[in-house]
Amino acid sequence: MRVKICGITNIEDARLCQSYGADALGFIFHRKSPRYIPISRAAAISAELSVFISKIGVFVNESPEFINEAVKKAGLTAVQLHGDEPPDIIGRIDRPVIKTFRIKSASDFSKLQLFEKSAILLDSYSDQVYGGSGSAFNWDLIPAPLRSRIILAGGISSENIEKIYMEIKPAGVDLSSSLEMSPGRKDPQKVKAFFLTLQRLTKLS
Repeated sequence: MRVKICGITNIEDARLCQSYGADALGFIFHRKSPRYIPISRAAAISAELSVFISKIGVFVNESPEFINEAVKKAGLTAVQLHGDEPPDIIGRIDRPVIKTFRIKSASDFSKLQLFEKSAILLDSYSDQVYGGSGSAFNWDLIPAPLRSRIILAGGISSENIEKIYMEIKPAGVDLSSSLEMSPGRKDPQKVKAFFLTLQRLTKLS
């Protein structure tokens, strides 16, 4: 199970997450987010990281031109679309795409078939923010055939990663606010605790 740590705003947190084995780090380019950073800062952080860790830019309802420019400047390896983007935008982006779906009810899964050319991330629905709410949705709604293919987000922490790892078994998980001391600042102890818990689960399986 892969791990993406999102909402990275500084090199110290990036190096911390990298040192514990994060597979990917996320930079948020949505200006209304408390974890927003400019492309130039993401580029500076990305340049200091290992070539083996994925650098993912998170965008909300931006144009393909803006996204592709950010890809070049920040050295992104993938793009995460977290807004209400149409399916045809996928083919106009120069990197692999992760499309986020904010889940409120079982009917929301009908939209996934429109995005067959992208990876799928499932997050909690909120009418106030596009992500980073820290709340989990009802994971029982996730269709069984879909579970091993998704990236799961929303309220994931050291406290529930065992349930996720043992029962849902997603391809990956995406964490942000549960590992913070304040928006945009990771808590070293929470990061350590999460990865130690995950390492224990891996050894048991």
